[in-house]
This record gives sequence, C-alpha cells and structure tokens, in this order.
Amino acid sequence: MIGRIPKRFFVYGVLTALLVSAPLHLNNYWLDVLNNVGLYVILGLSLNLIVGHSGLFNLGHAAFYAMGAYTAAILNTLFHIPILMLIPASALTAGIFALIIVRPIIHLRGDYLCIVTIGVGEIVRIALINDIFGITGGANGIFGISRPILFGMKISKPDEFFWLIWIFVAITVFLFYRLEQSRFGRALNYLREDEVAAEGSGINTAYYKLAAFVLGAAWAGMAGTIYAAKMMTIAPESFNFWESVLMFTLIIMGGSGSIPGVILGAFLIIGLPELFREFKDARMLVFGIAMVAMMIFRTGGILPPRPRKYPIDHAQEGSVNP
Repeated sequence: MIGRIPKRFFVYGVLTALLVSAPLHLNNYWLDVLNNVGLYVILGLSLNLIVGHSGLFNLGHAAFYAMGAYTAAILNTLFHIPILMLIPASALTAGIFALIIVRPIIHLRGDYLCIVTIGVGEIVRIALINDIFGITGGANGIFGISRPILFGMKISKPDEFFWLIWIFVAITVFLFYRLEQSRFGRALNYLREDEVAAEGSGINTAYYKLAAFVLGAAWAGMAGTIYAAKMMTIAPESFNFWESVLMFTLIIMGGSGSIPGVILGAFLIIGLPELFREFKDARMLVFGIAMVAMMIFRTGGILPPRPRKYPIDHAQEGSVNP
C-alpha cells in the first residue's frame, strides 16, 4: 500500500498519466505506433474473452476483424454513411458471422477447434481476394473510405486518432473488467478450468462458449471499423493469418485471461519492435527466442491473472465452528 492506495492502482495511475501526456511529447510517427498498439489492445481483449477466459483456441480472429472493417468500408463508400455511425453495424455483422460459423463447430475442443478457426480465417481472406458479390474490391481492396467526424470535427491526424482509439481502449477495459467480475465471466472461467465439471454444475457450456465467441467477434468487428477509418483503405492482406498469430501471441506473452497482461503484450509485440527497426533482420529471431523462454520459465505470461478472492460467509463459518 502507498498510504491507503493499493500499489497496483498507483502504478496504473502513473502509466495512465504517461499515456495521456504522450501527445505533448511524441512526434506523429510514435503517436501512430501508439495508435497501432491501441488497436491491438482492443483486438487482444476481444480475443482474450475467447482464449483467456473461456479456454477456447482461436487462430482465426482476423476473420472477424475483417468482417467489421469491410462492412464499414462497403457501407461508407457505397452509401456515404459516416464511418463512426457504422460501428454498431460492423459489430452486428461480425457477431452474426461468428454465430453462423461457430455454432456447428462449438463442440470441438483443443487442437481441432484451433485448426478449424485457422481454416475459417483463410476462407474469409480468399473470399475477399476473389471479390465476393463484386463489392469487396478483390486483391486491391476498397479505397476512398472517409475520415471519421466527431462533434463536427474531422479526425485525420495521429494525435486526433490517439484520443479516439485510446478512449475506446478505456471503454473496452472497463466493460471487459465488469464482464470478468460478473456471473457470465465466472461461468467462462469455470469452462476454462474444467468443462466437464462446469457442465456437471449446471452450466450450459455450449451457450457460454458460443456467447464468448460472438461477443469477442463483435468487438473485433468494431476495431475493424476504427482501422478502416484510420487507414482509409483496406485490403485482404491486412487480415491474413499472421494477424491472428499476433493477437494470439500477445495474449500468451502478456498473460492469458489478464487484462493488464493483454495491454502489456500489445506494447511488447506491436510497440517494442519499432524501437529496434534497424535490426529488422534479427527481430524475428529475438521474438522466437523470447517466446520459447516464456513457455519454459513463465508459462502463465508476464502478468498472469490475479487469483479470484471470494467473500467469506461468516454465518456459515460460525455454524461449522461455533
């Protein structure tokens, strides 16, 4: 404790202050790096709901990211709907797509589910390359996506996107923390620890697994809208298998099931390599060594989730030990 303030809250407060002051000290390049980190924090938290809290292997999360981005891009370029107004539509599209795709395979476990999700991600990417329904632009993608407008101000500079993205990150962290503490979050943790025991306790495992997939996919779809608005152009190669691997890796490295761990993982996987850009030929070697070391010495990640604390029922305790 520092005074009456828990140490972790003090650390979070200092880090938040440093982040908020970043636009005052960083140039546009490093602000853009922070914006990319923020996007991957959102994506990582959406995937963490599936992988970290539910214990379901998903290496095709980029497919849901793509569904959101392409939904926003198509509706914006064809019907000129403001891009930020399309966030709910992107979430709905990605969520419905997840519901349709995942419902027949939700009974699969472990490696089998992982392999199927890889296939789903590749199917979506190839469908986009082949210009499905003639509206995805094929391999060239979609151009001319409009900039977001908020309170009458067009958002176009890195410092303006910084506030948009990181406010969305803060909202995501708050909502996912509340979800983690809810009955729904506890049910997902039961699934992760022991699915058979959870089902024996009366938890509808199929329902909760499907709900986790749909919610995670919907949140990734919203992140896709922000990405489309930021880049003003999207292409299938922006949502390849490597993107899913990055999302999965930052969760494993930071701490599966841990919100602070996911945030730290995004900084390490997305932000840190930019500091060593001049050593780009050796970056993947260092990355591989770091992942092997993590699996050997820190299997729970750098910041694993804190153990849950349950209140003691003093009345019941008194009845047992009068």
